Amino acid sequence: MKHIILIIFFLFATIPGFATDSNVQPRPATDANVFGHIINSETGEHIPFINIIIEGTRIGTITDASGHYLLTNLPPGKHRLVVQGLGYLTTYKEIEAIKDQSIEVDIEITPAAIDLDLIVFTSSPTRSGFRYQPNQAFIGEDLQRRSEASFGEMLNAEPGVTMRSLGSAPARPVIRGLDGDRILILQNGERMGDISETSADHSISLDPLAASRVEVVRGPASLLYGSSALGGVINLITTDIPNDWDHGTSGIISAQGATVNEMGAGFGRLTFGNDSRAATARFSYRQSGDINTPDGLVTGTSMQNYDGSFGMGFRGDGSAGGFSAGLTGQTFQIPESLDDDERIEIRMQRQSLQGNMFAQRNNFFDRMELRFHASRMFQQEIEMEFEDDGHWDEDVEMEYEKYTFSSTLTLQHHPVGALDRGALGLNLYAHNMRVRGDEAFTPGERRISMAVFTFQEIPLTNKTRLQGGIRLDYQNTAAITNELFPDVSASRNAFNYSGSIGLNYRPEQGWEIGGQFARSHRNPTIEELFADGPHLGAGVYEIGDADLRDEVGQGVDLFVSYQHERYHFELAGFTNHFYNFIIFQPTGESDPGSGYPIFAYEGDEAKFTGAEFTFRFKPTSRLTLGLGADYVNARRVGNGDDYLPFMPPMRAMADIEYDFGSFWIGGNAKSVATQSRVAPEEDTTDGYTLLGFQAGYRLDLNGRHVIILRGDNILNTAYRDHLSRIEDRNILMPGRNINLAYRWYF
Repeated sequence: MKHIILIIFFLFATIPGFATDSNVQPRPATDANVFGHIINSETGEHIPFINIIIEGTRIGTITDASGHYLLTNLPPGKHRLVVQGLGYLTTYKEIEAIKDQSIEVDIEITPAAIDLDLIVFTSSPTRSGFRYQPNQAFIGEDLQRRSEASFGEMLNAEPGVTMRSLGSAPARPVIRGLDGDRILILQNGERMGDISETSADHSISLDPLAASRVEVVRGPASLLYGSSALGGVINLITTDIPNDWDHGTSGIISAQGATVNEMGAGFGRLTFGNDSRAATARFSYRQSGDINTPDGLVTGTSMQNYDGSFGMGFRGDGSAGGFSAGLTGQTFQIPESLDDDERIEIRMQRQSLQGNMFAQRNNFFDRMELRFHASRMFQQEIEMEFEDDGHWDEDVEMEYEKYTFSSTLTLQHHPVGALDRGALGLNLYAHNMRVRGDEAFTPGERRISMAVFTFQEIPLTNKTRLQGGIRLDYQNTAAITNELFPDVSASRNAFNYSGSIGLNYRPEQGWEIGGQFARSHRNPTIEELFADGPHLGAGVYEIGDADLRDEVGQGVDLFVSYQHERYHFELAGFTNHFYNFIIFQPTGESDPGSGYPIFAYEGDEAKFTGAEFTFRFKPTSRLTLGLGADYVNARRVGNGDDYLPFMPPMRAMADIEYDFGSFWIGGNAKSVATQSRVAPEEDTTDGYTLLGFQAGYRLDLNGRHVIILRGDNILNTAYRDHLSRIEDRNILMPGRNINLAYRWYF
C-alpha cells in the first residue's frame, strides 16, 4: 500500500497544475546558469530522464518528467554538453556560459535506430521496445526453418511453449501448461473466429505458410486482448493487408515436403504496388497421409487444406489502411479407432473479412489504429464406416456454425506529465455459435463483450521504467438451445477487470531486467458449464458443471536478459495463483454407451510455478551454440494438493550451427524427463531424447532462394508425448522425418 501511495503521489506531483511547474524560468543568479528542454528531433516531444554533463567535468544533471533541465553555477566560458539517454543517439552541444546570466538552450536529440524485427508488437500498443514479461518474435528465414503442418508443431521446441496434439492438423500451442481459451490465438491482433480453443480435435484455421511473422507472449497478456488470456498470446501476423510494399511487383513462392506422413505443401503470394496503393493475393495447399511411427502408421491422421486471401492497402499523408477477404478449408481425420473400417473426419470452412486504419494527427491523441475481423466458420464431425460394397457410409454426428466479430480501436497520446507515450483502447467482441447433431454434447452459445483499457508507461529514471494498465470488461453470455438441450435458457452477465503493473530496468548496455504483476479474469466456456455427452472427435465423455464460478488469476513474471555481440542469455520465472481454476479432470471411469473415458470439469484453487532458460553463444562469427530448458509445476492448493492433468514435463534443448554464409549446417537435441507428477487417474509417461539436424543453402539470383533440409527424430525413437490427447490409446508420436523446404523471394 505504501508503494501505491508513493506512485500516486509521484503521478500528481509531476502533472502540470498539481505541483511546482518545472517550466518556470529560473531566477537570475549570481553565476552562470543554463536551462532548457531536451527535445525529440522527430516528434518535437520533450524527453524526460536524459543525462546532461559538461564534458571533462563532473558537473551534470538529468531532465525532469517534463524534459526540462537546469545547470547552475557554471564557470563562465565555452563548454561542451554531452547529452545521453537510453534509446537516443549521443548528442554534443557547444554553449557559452555568461557570468551573472541565465541562458536558455534547447537541445534536439535523435532516436537511435530501432530494429523493429526485435520488437514484439503484441506486448505493447506503443511499440516502445520495453519488455515487462518474456516474449519472442519469429520472421523470415527463422520462421521458415520451423516450417511445419501446424503452429503447435512449429513452436513445440521453444522454451515455455509445448504442444497439445491429436495428430498434426489440430496440434495447438500450450504455454506454461495452460491451454484452451487461456491461450489466445490471434490473427493480426484480433480473434480468428474458429473453435480451436474449445477441444483437442479442433484446429487453428490458418496454414502456417501464410504467416509472415509469429509473436509469442508468455504469461498473462489479458490487458490488450481479452480477460481470458491467463497463459499468454500468440499473434499470427500476415501481410494480407499490405502495409509496407515496394514499387512494382514482388512476391514469394514456397514448397515443402515431409516423409513421415508423405506431406506436400505449396504457397504463393503476389503483391503489386505503386506510391499510394497496393494489392496482394495468396494461396496455399497442403495434403498429407497418415503419420508413420516406429510401430507403423497411425490410422486416421491424414489431412488436406487450402487457404487463400485477397487484400488491398493504401497509404498517404498521415494515414494508411486496407482490407482483405479470406477463405480457408480443412479436412482432417482423428485417430479415434484402430479399426481400419472406421474413420472420424473433421471438415471445416471459414470465410473472413479483415480491415485496419491508421492515422496520425497533431492532437493530444496523435496516433489512431482501428482493426476489425469478421468471420463465419462451419465445421462438421463425421463418423464413417466402410461398407461391404466398397464405399464409405457417412453420418454427420455434430456440426458447429459460428459467426464472429472482433474490433479494437487504440488511441495513442503523446507524453504528458509523468507519463510517456501511452494508449487508450476500446474493444468489441461478439459471437453466435450454434451446435447441432445427434452427438451434440453442449448447447450453443451467444456472447457479447465490450471493454475499455489503458496502457501507460512512466520513465522513473533514464534506466528504469514503470508500466501500468487496466482493462474493464462487460460480458453477456447466453446458451442457445438445440435438440439435445431444449430446456437450457441460462445466461450470465459479468463485469470483469484485469490489470498489470510492471517494471523494466536496464542497468548497463545489453542488460534488461523486467517484471510484472498481473490480475486476470476468465469466464467459464459453454462446454465447461453444460457439457454432457460423448465428444466424438475428442474421444471422451465430457461432463460440465453449471455452478462453476469465474476464474481469477494473480501472477508474477520476472526475467533477466543480457545481449552481447557474442552471446545472449535469458532466465525467466513465474508463479500464478488461480481461484476457481477449471480443471478437465479424468475420473478413471468409462461411459458404458460410447466406451469413452469420462472427464469432468471441476473448479478448485491451483498454483503454477515454473521457469525458462535460453542461452546462445558465438565463439566465432560463424559458430553458434544454444541451450534451453523449461519447467512447470502445477497442482491444486484448495481441495488437496494433487497435480493437475496434462502438464508438460521438464525439458532441456541444445543445438549447434555453423554458418558458412551461403549455406549452414547444424544439429539439435531435445531431452524430455519422465512425467511422474500426474493427476489421479492420469498415466505417467516415460522420458525420451530426440536428435535432429538441419542444413540450408542461400542463393541470390533473380531474388533470394532459400533451401532447407531438416531431419527430425533421426534415430526413430519410440516415445509418447504427455500432452498428446491420444496417449491413453497407446499411440506413439511420429518417427523419423526428413523435411525439405524451398522459398523464393522476388
